[in-house]
Amino acid sequence: MYNYIKGKLEEANPAYAVVDCGGVGYLLEITLNTYSAIKDLAEVKLLVHEVIREDAHLLIGFHTAAERDMFRMLISVNGVGAATARIMLSSLTVDELTRAIVDQDVKRVQKVKGIGAKTAQRILLELRDKVDPFATTSLAEGTAPATVNRNSEEALSALVMLGFPKAASEKVVSKMADANPSASVEELIKLALAHGI
Repeated sequence: MYNYIKGKLEEANPAYAVVDCGGVGYLLEITLNTYSAIKDLAEVKLLVHEVIREDAHLLIGFHTAAERDMFRMLISVNGVGAATARIMLSSLTVDELTRAIVDQDVKRVQKVKGIGAKTAQRILLELRDKVDPFATTSLAEGTAPATVNRNSEEALSALVMLGFPKAASEKVVSKMADANPSASVEELIKLALAHGI
C-alpha cells in the first residue's frame, strides 16, 4: 500500500524513525544501516515495506531500494520473518549479504544473532539464484551515502523509464557511480548511455 514516506525526521534511533508527513507522524522500524544514513538529516525519504500481522500493522523503512529489495528476498525464505530480516540487515550491509549468498558463506550468515546453521543454509540456497553477483552499493571513501545512492537510484529509474532493461542498466549505473562518486544524476545517465547499455 505504501511505497515511500517523505517528510521531516522528527526522531531517529537505531531501531525506528518517526517521520512527520503532512502533520502525521509515521513510525517506521529501520535497520542500523538506514539509521546510519539518515541520523543527521532533517528531511528524509524512506522506502516502505508494510507488514500486516494479526496484532499489528508495521511499517519498515529503508534508505535504499537495494536494502528494501534484499529485505523482501529474505522474508520470502521459509522461516525468516521481518524481525530476523531486519537483524540481518543491521548486522550486514546489502553488499556483505550479497557476497555471502554468492559465495555460499554459511559461517558469515550464521554470525548474525539468532541465525542457526539450518536457517543460514536455507537462506543461501533459496537466494543464490535471486541475487545479482555483480550488484554493488559500495561507496567511495568520504562520499556521502545519501547522495550517491539517491543519484544512482534516480539515474537507474530514468534509464528504465527510457526503456532500457533494468538489470543491464543497474550494472552500468553502479559501475559509473563507483568510478565517478561525485557525478550528478544527469552525469550518471550520460555516462551510462555513452558506455552502452
